[in-house]
Amino acid sequence: MRIGARLVDQGMSGKSVGQVNHTKVGYVNRVIKRKRCTRRIRRRRALPYPMALQDLFLACRDIFKGPGTVPAPEDVQRLCRILDNMRPEDVGLSQDLQFFNPKSATKATPRVTYTTIYKCDNFSLCLFFLPSAGVIPLHNHPGMTVFSKLLLGSMHIKSYDWVDPDHVSNGSTTSSKLRLGQVKADGVFTAPCNSSVLYPTTGGNIHAFTAITPCAILDVLGPPYSQEEGRDCSYYRDTPYTTDDALNGDMIRTKEDGKRFAWLEEIDVPENSQMDSIEYLGPQVIESGG
Repeated sequence: MRIGARLVDQGMSGKSVGQVNHTKVGYVNRVIKRKRCTRRIRRRRALPYPMALQDLFLACRDIFKGPGTVPAPEDVQRLCRILDNMRPEDVGLSQDLQFFNPKSATKATPRVTYTTIYKCDNFSLCLFFLPSAGVIPLHNHPGMTVFSKLLLGSMHIKSYDWVDPDHVSNGSTTSSKLRLGQVKADGVFTAPCNSSVLYPTTGGNIHAFTAITPCAILDVLGPPYSQEEGRDCSYYRDTPYTTDDALNGDMIRTKEDGKRFAWLEEIDVPENSQMDSIEYLGPQVIESGG
């Protein structure tokens, strides 16, 4: 029987529910042949560890100091340089995989898949796979610094930062469920492109992804989400801010040339936020040494 080293659909329960189909993601270049005989099984020599992934891991281990801390500017530049040069092959992916073929899209509701490369208390390395039209809805990253690298595909990214309440002339609206956010990004990004970084209060901490083609994103989160430590994910609905809002006395105090704003309302967990978790079978990081 020929067994390909590929991702296996784990489902939300973590139990294997079958082989990956064309809507999922596979890994290549690691194939084992098993035969029903007593002869010695010849295995392909293991591929060398991609240095970019190992360099990323070692840099994260050195830079992220735990909750309540933000990497120094020189450390941010260090991580961005590593991520900017990373390729899909560094995490076992290939443009040739059927998942990334736009023609492989199905009529079913597109569902996002993720896998964890490494996770500890201070940081995590994760991959997110979005099929065409797949969405990661508008959400935040409380107390976190997040680096994102689009490895494959093309996607629309929209992000916001909170506006200081002091910049709003009337507190009636901001005291309700709505809060003003400033647009930090709103455009289409296509791989290969440079990495992006968001901070606990700046850089587009609240963002949403919509895949135009099948996509793969490598995320570095420091520290990771933790409900126990107060870093739980919240979701939002955005409504554009217009000059008509001034009729209700809710207007920005100073003129903000070239800047765009929206009212953000926290909502319950949306249905399209559900993801499938799958096992990571790509190149591994080496924890010892460094």
